[in-house]
Amino acid sequence: MAGASPPVLLSTSSVYPEPTAVAFELAAKLGYDGVEVMVWTDSVSQDFRTLATLSDHYGVKVGSVHAPCLLMTQRVWSKDPWERLRRAAVMAEHLEASTVVIHPPFAWQRGYGRVFPAGLERMAQRFPQLRFAVENMYPIKMARKGFVPYAPHWDPTNPGYDNYTLDLSHCAASNSDALEMAERMGSNLTHVHLGDGAGPGRDEHAVPGRGNQPCAELLRKLATSGNDFTVAVEVSTRKSGHRAVREADLAESLNFARRHLEG
Repeated sequence: MAGASPPVLLSTSSVYPEPTAVAFELAAKLGYDGVEVMVWTDSVSQDFRTLATLSDHYGVKVGSVHAPCLLMTQRVWSKDPWERLRRAAVMAEHLEASTVVIHPPFAWQRGYGRVFPAGLERMAQRFPQLRFAVENMYPIKMARKGFVPYAPHWDPTNPGYDNYTLDLSHCAASNSDALEMAERMGSNLTHVHLGDGAGPGRDEHAVPGRGNQPCAELLRKLATSGNDFTVAVEVSTRKSGHRAVREADLAESLNFARRHLEG
């Protein structure tokens, strides 16, 4: 991407509780470079043909697809996590997206977890034009005790993958040093979930600049790193209460990203 600023996408999760289609509308209105589709229970998010129609209508491309790997999406498309990932890849292929975002396996998905690295490699061979970017997650507390719900770890640099998504809100929730994690990811850091957070245990997805994460520093550093990467604004606007407030937050997030990516 030498000489060009990395594209800034709007995650469809950023308009929740409004539906997927609204993300395309707002991305076009606010000037985003595209959208990241979060595949979830909204039927539109599961149908690449409808998404292609929205993309054409609003003139907004789909840059990445987030596979359905949240707790609430364990039955979207299929109970089989490999089938869900395959369908996310097919969707990305049809929409000409470059990246599929995937979480590490849950700890209770023992069979899936045992073969996850090898299976991900096979998936990458099957879809060579796509980057399967494994996202950093965070531990949770149950009965006042720490619990790691992912295998082998919430930090994907352990054991290591060919492509990573760095989520800054998750860095806050895990009390991780985002810049140090970016260093470990190195040239394999190919996607960023841009949001902010203020402390461990809370996955806030705040507007960048409203927490304590080094959002600006990370973007400036990556912009000069030589990494081929994309940025997706993934912020929570569910408490905005009004479309105008949601738009203002998403516009502020876009301006923040562009300002720091462009130096």
